[in-house]
Amino acid sequence: MYEKDGEKYFVVDSHSHFWDASKENWVEGKEQFAKGWIDCFYGYHQLGPPETHWDWEKYLKVTPEDYERDVFIEGHVDVAIFQSTYLKEWYREGFNTVEQNAQLLERWGDKLIVNGRFDPREGDAGLHQLEEDAKKYNLKGVKLYTAEWNGDSRGYKLTDPEAYHFLQAAQELGIKNIHVHKGPTIWPLDKDAFDVSDVDHAATDFQGLNFIVEHVGLPRIEDFCFMAVQEPNVYAGLSVVIGGLMHARPKFFAKVMGELLFWVGEDKMTFGSDYMIWTPKWQVEGFVDWQMPDDDQFADYPRLTTASKKKILGLNAAKLYDIPVPQELQLPTTADETMQPGEELVEDKAGAQA
Repeated sequence: MYEKDGEKYFVVDSHSHFWDASKENWVEGKEQFAKGWIDCFYGYHQLGPPETHWDWEKYLKVTPEDYERDVFIEGHVDVAIFQSTYLKEWYREGFNTVEQNAQLLERWGDKLIVNGRFDPREGDAGLHQLEEDAKKYNLKGVKLYTAEWNGDSRGYKLTDPEAYHFLQAAQELGIKNIHVHKGPTIWPLDKDAFDVSDVDHAATDFQGLNFIVEHVGLPRIEDFCFMAVQEPNVYAGLSVVIGGLMHARPKFFAKVMGELLFWVGEDKMTFGSDYMIWTPKWQVEGFVDWQMPDDDQFADYPRLTTASKKKILGLNAAKLYDIPVPQELQLPTTADETMQPGEELVEDKAGAQA
C-alpha cells in the first residue's frame, strides 16, 4: 500500500517479471540474440531516473530477496502479477517460465499471481500444456508475444485460425485475462508483428475474454485508442508508458495519457512497473504526484483525480483478477460505474450543447 497526503492506494503491479538472462542460460550458437534481447531491455532501463539504474551484470538476474525488497517492501506493491515469457529459442531454460515463476508462490502467497502463456504454433501439444498449466497453477491470465520466434516462424497473429483455437480453450478453462505485448519492439523481434490490429478482431469474437494490451501499442497510440474505445473488453496496460516516458519524455507522456484518458477512460487502464526493466517505487510515487500540464496543447485532455489514480494503480486490475481489496482502500460505488465505454463522451457533448 502507498499513502500520500492522507490518501491510501491499493497497488497491483499487473506486469512484472522475474527473469534469467544470465550467460549460463544463453543457447549455444544463439548468444548474439540472447545478449541483444537483454541489451535492448537494458537500454529501456536507462529511461528511468539515474539513481534507479543498475549495472548490466545485476540486470541479467536478480534474487528473490531483490524482488521482495524492490517490489513489496520498497515498491509499495500489494499484489504483483508475474507475466511468463519463454524465448526458448535463445534461453535454454526460458527467459521466465510459468514453472520458474510458480516456485515463488509459496514464498509470497496471496501477494503474487502467476500468469501462463501459449503459442498457437505448438498445436495440440501446446493446447495440452495450456490445460495442464491452467489446472496446476489455477491460471487467471496469460501473456502472449505475437512476435516471438519459433523455429522458422518470426511471429503470428491473434486472428490466425490456430490462435483462435487457443483463445477458445483459454475461455473454456476460465483464463479470462489475455495480456498481449503490443508496443515497442525488442531486438531481434520484428516491429510489424506487434501491430495492434489483430486485437480488434479477437476482442470482438471473444467477448468473454479481457485483452490487456501491454504498452498500449506504442508508438501507435492513435491506432490503439481508436480500437480500444469501441471494444469494451480491451484494456490499456501502462507498462512502458509510465516507466519509459514519465521521466524521460514528460511531454510525450502527457500526450499519451491524455489520449488514453479521452478515448479509453480511467476504468480500462492498468498499472504495470515492467520490473525488472524498472522498479515500481519511483513509478508509483511519481504517478500519484503527476498532473496534466497546464499548457494549451493539453487543454482538451481529461484531468486525473485521486480516484482516477487509485483505479489505475490497482483497483482496475483487482477487478480483472478478483483480488480482494480491503474496505478502507476501495472507492464508493457510483452511477458512473454502470456506464458503457464511450458513453461519457456522449454525455459530455450533450452537456456542452445544453
